[in-house]
Amino acid sequence: MKKLIRGVAALVAMVGVALPAVAQEKTSISITRQPGILYLASHVMETQKFIEKQAEAQGIKGVTVEWRTFSGGGAQTDALLAGNVDIVNTGTGNLLLLWDRTKGKVKGIITSSAQPVIMVSNDPRIKTLDDITPTDKIAVPTVGVSTQAILLQIAAAAKYGDAQVKKFDPNTVQLGHPDAVAAISNPNHEVKNHFAAPPFQYIELKQKGVHRVTDSREILGGALTQATFFTTTGFAEANPKLIVAVREATKEAIAFIKKDPKAALEAYKAVTGDKTSIDDLMAIMNEPGFINEYRIDPQGTMKFATHLNKVGTLKTMPKAWTDYYLPVSADLNGN
Repeated sequence: MKKLIRGVAALVAMVGVALPAVAQEKTSISITRQPGILYLASHVMETQKFIEKQAEAQGIKGVTVEWRTFSGGGAQTDALLAGNVDIVNTGTGNLLLLWDRTKGKVKGIITSSAQPVIMVSNDPRIKTLDDITPTDKIAVPTVGVSTQAILLQIAAAAKYGDAQVKKFDPNTVQLGHPDAVAAISNPNHEVKNHFAAPPFQYIELKQKGVHRVTDSREILGGALTQATFFTTTGFAEANPKLIVAVREATKEAIAFIKKDPKAALEAYKAVTGDKTSIDDLMAIMNEPGFINEYRIDPQGTMKFATHLNKVGTLKTMPKAWTDYYLPVSADLNGN
């Protein structure tokens, strides 16, 4: 928390500096993401150079994009706050917390996926969250602020009352999804539960004895944006054409995924080195409704905001989802 506060202070100081009256937009940008096919649009954007193409259509030639992969959203937002990256692609919780703590100086651009995230377990004793004891460990990407950690809080409040909202916080441990898969694969590992994300949750569910405990749709009663591009308002104001390029490139990538999912998955494998077979990945894409949840409009974000405000994590309650997205995003059919 202290690290985040220092980062926020640095960001506020950075964006508080007046921009020159006429500024040339950047031609070299850096964007982060996490592992997994939740971020499939970014892999397609990278291999097809959609941002570069869209930037040129906006009149900016010679744009280069550095894509960086982080194990969790916390590391991504640290990098954004430190000014080490320009745009991040991570979960709704991180966007809301940074929007709040920077007093609106971090905002969303566009979303790219809203597939459900699933909590799995290899412990036959644990069938539901009611079976979690104080000694059971649950792997999440980032303790406290990741989408999975916040979903556990929402579930706890619904099950046991608002006073127990952080009931599962002591159970959570921070592990990147690939490391958590390795833990679940090892019956002797102390971590026996993982609140995962695609494709990792489906890889785990194919293992003997691994089963579903709960998921985001069950907890929230609907879809939730899992990956959204966001940036500082300072960057957006200085680079409006690049913001449009990222938006249009995301839309183009999602259309690509839906038209040719196999080619999209080949892009994912080429970028990430994931050894999962194309056939197994295609089986995930064919899960009911899965491919349709690659989408550009925010889903379930105000439900998330309501919870975070209710427990005091979010000090300012937004009036609408458009409060924490850039004005250029107001045409999206969000909630």
